[in-house]
Formats: sequence, structure tokens, C-alpha cells
Amino acid sequence: MTSTRRRRSGAAAALTFSLVALAGCTGERESGALPPSPRTPSETATTSAPAPGEDGSPRPAGEPEVIVSGLTTPWSVAFVGETALISQRDTGEILELSDEGTRVIGEVPDLAARGEGGLLGLAHAQDFLYAYVTTPGGNRVVRFALEGMPGSFALGAVETIVDGIPSANIHNGGRLAFGPDGMLYVTAGDAADPEAAQDPEVLGGKILRVAPDGSIPADNPLPGSPVWSLGHRNPQGIGWDAAGTMFASEFGQDTWDELNIIEPGANYGWPEVEGVGDDDRFTDPVQQWAPADASPSGLAVVGDTVFIANLRGQRLRVVPASAPDTSSEFYVGEFGRLRDAVVTPDGDLWMVTSNTDRGAGSDDSILRVPLAAG
Repeated sequence: MTSTRRRRSGAAAALTFSLVALAGCTGERESGALPPSPRTPSETATTSAPAPGEDGSPRPAGEPEVIVSGLTTPWSVAFVGETALISQRDTGEILELSDEGTRVIGEVPDLAARGEGGLLGLAHAQDFLYAYVTTPGGNRVVRFALEGMPGSFALGAVETIVDGIPSANIHNGGRLAFGPDGMLYVTAGDAADPEAAQDPEVLGGKILRVAPDGSIPADNPLPGSPVWSLGHRNPQGIGWDAAGTMFASEFGQDTWDELNIIEPGANYGWPEVEGVGDDDRFTDPVQQWAPADASPSGLAVVGDTVFIANLRGQRLRVVPASAPDTSSEFYVGEFGRLRDAVVTPDGDLWMVTSNTDRGAGSDDSILRVPLAAG
């Protein structure tokens, strides 16, 4: 069992990471409809660099098709083989998607869905389904034994593997992903406490790295700590390119949203800087955008191409890893707010909408679009 100090309203409290049973600003920004792209119905180039696809990298090919609708605040998708499992933030339900539609395989216990909190990220490894959950005591990462088989999956016993992540109505982070090293990476927002992002002993405003059982890897940059990087406001997307470079998308405040390349132990500046700060103490983003054009949430990486879902910006942004300061945009304003971008086992791209969470629509859907090389 390991522990570290946690700051909460000026008081110190013990923070532990263990395998224990689970018993119990503006945020993501409002947005109206956006005008269609001036180039084509679906694509806008935002730099002078070659558009994704012209160098042989993957790009969306054709118009997306709806594969499931009627969802309520979907947040994340995790694949178990060919089967997709979907989290619904406000209901706490995990859905299994099949040709017949969706079925609930279980609900997370002790849910405290409020504001941007609730059932957020999912990830799957071996026989476990991992979930990032807002509870009355804060955010935590839990894992369920996944029972059954496709068509009859069910949630088994649950255990907490990371506890003590601050929560609030806004800035909960919440993305989970296993890296190429087999470790579990967790994005934690500052939970409306900007100063926490600069405190290495507080888990808010950080990207965390733990082993699949929640233990702390010996090669983490801070001994005995799950903190992998700090100085984040509200990171919600993480992924790795073919060379192992880690990318993270992050909500800024009023000036700049960010795409960062994550290095262990690096400090990304919040709240001292927002966007490029030209300050030697901090690592600058490789790309930044005005919040009206972005509010980046989940991302997926295919080979050397990063696909970013945007909420307020209502677009899919595509960034070549070889030129991460450039990008192209697709489907601007066509499907509303986009929460996540997910690559399927057969190589298609899924986009998860997020319109029910802000009253922008009566239901949400997942759209599929093939990817093709240029």
C-alpha cells in the first residue's frame, strides 16, 4: 500500500492506493450551431501543410453513418474484442452494443453524477473493465471483473485501484487508456482548483500512470507517486502514435485550448500560463486553438495521425504526428458536439456525440466513418 499527502481546503489527509472493495470558469462550454465549412461540405484546411491523406496518412473517407442512437450523455467507448462497451455519464450505465441494439450490462455503484462528473472513461485489459467514476467522496478509478461473453457481458466484482482524485461540477478530466508499456494512464482535471495543478502532492490537474492493479510503477518520475505530468487544467484525450509519442488534448480557460506531447515529469504550466507561454519552466503545447473552435475532448491515434473530437467547436480535427503544429478539420457543425473519437478493431473511426448534456439535442449517437490513405 502506498500513500501521499492530499490537499483539501487547507487540511492534510491520507491518500491511499489499494485494491479495496468499492462500497460506496465555465466547463465544457455552451455552443450554438456553427456554419458549414467554406471548402467542402466536410473538410476545412487550417494550415498550409499537406492535408491528412496527401502524405499517405489516414483520413475520413465519405459521410459518417449512424450506428446507434438514443444514447444519453455517452462519454467513452471500450472494445472487448469486436464488442463495444459504452459509458453513459449521467445514468452510470455501461451498455453493450450489438447488431440488435444496446443492452445494459451493469451500473457503477456510488455514482454522484453532477455537472461534468459521473461515469466517464472506460478501458479494457485482460479480464477487467476499468472505469473513471465521480463518487460522493471524489473521483476514482475502479475495475470490474468482466463476466460472460459477447451478447451476455455482465459486471462482476468491483475494486478501487486509484482513489483521492478531486472532483467538482467542472474539470473532472476522466479519460482512461492503456499505453504501449501496458500501464494505465488517467487524466485528472483541476476540479475548479487551479492551484492544485502545480502541487505534485495533489492528484488534480495531472496525468497519472499506474500499473493495471493500481500500484505505482517504480519508474514514475516522482517516487511513490502516480503523477506522470502536471500543470494541466482539464485534459480529456490521450493516445500514442506508432513511435510511442503520447498526445493529450486539454481544455483551456478563455484563450487557448491545447494539444500537448506528454513527457514524464513535465509541467504544462496551468494556471501560470495558458497555451504557448514561452516560459522555460513549462512545456508549451504543440498546437493551440481558440476555445470557440475547439474544446477538445477524446482523441484517437491511428499510426501517425491524431483524430480529436471537439465539443464547442463541433468538428473532428485531424493532426499529423509528423507535423503536430498543423491540422485539418472535418464535419464542421454537422453533428453538434463531439465527445470522443475511437478507432474500431477493423480500422474505422467512430465519433461519439454529446448533445444531451447541454440541451443541444434530445439524444446522442455514435457515427462511423471509414478511414482511407491519401
